[in-house]
Amino acid sequence: MKKKLILSALTIGLISSFSQLQANEFEVRGNIELQGRFFLEDPSFQTQHDTYLSLAAAPEFLWQWNDGNDSLEFIPSARVDQHDDERTHTDIRELGWIHVGDGWESRVGIRRVFWGVTEFQHLVDIINQTDAVEDIDNEDKLGQPMLNLSLVQDWGIIDFYVLPYFRERTFAGAEGRPGIPFINSNEVFYESDDEEKHVDWAVRWSHYIGDFEFALSWFEGTSRDPLLIVNPESIINPNIDFELAPYYHQIRQLGGELQANLGDVLWKLEMIHNDNNFEDFWALQGGLEYSQYGIMETSADLGWLLEYGWDERGKDSRSNFQNDLFFGNRLAFNDVDSSELLWGLSYDLDHKSKSFLVEASKRFGNSLKVSLDVRLFQSDEPEDSTFLFRKDDHIQLTAQYYY
Repeated sequence: MKKKLILSALTIGLISSFSQLQANEFEVRGNIELQGRFFLEDPSFQTQHDTYLSLAAAPEFLWQWNDGNDSLEFIPSARVDQHDDERTHTDIRELGWIHVGDGWESRVGIRRVFWGVTEFQHLVDIINQTDAVEDIDNEDKLGQPMLNLSLVQDWGIIDFYVLPYFRERTFAGAEGRPGIPFINSNEVFYESDDEEKHVDWAVRWSHYIGDFEFALSWFEGTSRDPLLIVNPESIINPNIDFELAPYYHQIRQLGGELQANLGDVLWKLEMIHNDNNFEDFWALQGGLEYSQYGIMETSADLGWLLEYGWDERGKDSRSNFQNDLFFGNRLAFNDVDSSELLWGLSYDLDHKSKSFLVEASKRFGNSLKVSLDVRLFQSDEPEDSTFLFRKDDHIQLTAQYYY
């Protein structure tokens, strides 16, 4: 009888809440995407292909009630790839309840959080796991289950995070490109006995004074960046080819961010100290963006980008940017079609390797956006991580329909 009363109360509560949601603001939006990747050279591995087509969708559902102080956001995503079974996947990017109080805000559910100020690498961005099958630029993230409390004070904003479940990084499959076919993402190892159920936590304080914005953060838990180790099964079992497996170790990371808007120059800096049971290290990414407004007597703005990435471990670093220079330009046309162009060149001062990227986008009307991405790689040293992608120069064309 008691259970029936509880169930009845829960049912009435859910119906009441749903009725209240319906009586308030409800919004549906999202996009459908058609994408093609076209590679300019024959692949390094026989399982890979020259052309990849894929179809993706990311609907967004937003409810708001209580005069906008409460909201629920749901953003699922799905992609179907022509060749790569691992890139054919689904995810919940967002499924979270947000409540705004007097001087505080809470967020509960699955969410994406971004930290960082630099353009070409985000050292401090550690809350969410990288969705590496979407792209290789580390910009796409998996949804992270979390409890987040944000306190807004005169002396800054402080965020507390409890992260009760770990998301493993996605990797391209045997037919995926760019990718490394001998990574077995189904064979995973952890330093913690709790494995993916290890409870991570983080705290971040951010503030600004005049033209200066800064933040300090602390993270403790499972590293989002796995070590790639030789799978023991591929050594002891002659029927298994050589393969690598992800190993997720425990870390403690201190992060700092600084951004200064001084005239036409935006100065940027990210710095971390990573403490773990293998090798502690410092790393930084810093530079500037100089803006020219209304170039050639037009409404377009041109930004000049210059950054440097350094890692204390040098050539032993697992980072691609242990001693690298970055140059680039960002061109915003400021037209009704939101036309933009970004190009960048990275140069590894240790391995002398280079990579080049172009990102361009333009809207057609209110619903269609077309993007063009070009990525080129050049590396001659096998010990350089870029060497594995030396034949993966490609053009990526994406058409997105927004509703």
